[in-house]
Amino acid sequence: MNIATTRGTTSRAMSLPNLLTYGRIAAIPVVVGCIYAQSILDQPLWLRWVAVALFIAAAVTDYLDGYYARIWNQQSAFGRMLDPIADKLLVASCLLMLAADGIIHGWSLWAAIVILCREILVSGLREYLAALRVSVPVTKLAKWKTTVQLVAIGFLLAGPAGDEVVPVVSMMGLVLLWASAIVTIYTGYDYFRAGIHHLIKEDEG
Repeated sequence: MNIATTRGTTSRAMSLPNLLTYGRIAAIPVVVGCIYAQSILDQPLWLRWVAVALFIAAAVTDYLDGYYARIWNQQSAFGRMLDPIADKLLVASCLLMLAADGIIHGWSLWAAIVILCREILVSGLREYLAALRVSVPVTKLAKWKTTVQLVAIGFLLAGPAGDEVVPVVSMMGLVLLWASAIVTIYTGYDYFRAGIHHLIKEDEG
């Protein structure tokens, strides 16, 4: 690899869209740490608002990194690889922490399990299809699913702190989590069906 190529690769890795994605990943331990400190270590409720603020900022970067990558023509293979990973890390970490916190409990745990299993399924499917050089585009419904999912987690992160302001905050979060899980089943099946189609063609070939 020559110097020009190395500089070009480094420049793309340090572009603003990728920096926003790095920031989303960096926010994860802070969000989780705030909820852990408040719930497990019995620290003040205002830590939940810090977690919510950081989570909202991280969720906004999910939109901004793609937007700036398109308008500034800074799309890269590295960014396309890292962006969905950052999303999954953020969602999975928060769901696990909220389950440990007890905000997600009882039957609502099944909604979280469905969401996590779908993410694992789609990730594995994408990895296999990538080896076949088959691209599985993200559908509009999948994007809406992600939006509802992030809003639900935001409500649940606020939890008891939010309930002190509006008593139904936690309940709204759980309702949206179930709505997200239902859409998740549909979009997961959609991806699975597309993947099976390519797998059958590969076996026949």
